[in-house]
Amino acid sequence: QVQLVESGGGSVQAGGSLTLSCAASGYTISSVSMGWFRQARGKQREGVAAIYTGGGHTYYADSVQGRFTISHDTAKNTVYLQMNSLKPEDTAMYYCAADRGPPPRNWWRHPLTYAYDYWGQGTQVTVSS
Repeated sequence: QVQLVESGGGSVQAGGSLTLSCAASGYTISSVSMGWFRQARGKQREGVAAIYTGGGHTYYADSVQGRFTISHDTAKNTVYLQMNSLKPEDTAMYYCAADRGPPPRNWWRHPLTYAYDYWGQGTQVTVSS
């Protein structure tokens, strides 16, 4: 059974930093596509960052480019989202997502809107001004 467990969320003041972790079990993050999404209250879910762990290719939403970094540690079977210079508009529930296997062509075209197979339960990030 595949499980993705997010952690690292919390409350921080604007300008601060947080690092989110997504620990996978029943699933190997080697050479797969994974992503981080967020959903603020009353808004649609949006893709924040994505990675192909086989080659380290990364993608970011314009709203977080230059502030967020997605990375992975195959030995720990964990994907991370380093978030710097946080803004109040970054406040949301953050979710980790993973795909079943190597990324298909459609993932390379739309990594931030791709329909991933597995999802975590989310971790809340609150940024105060």
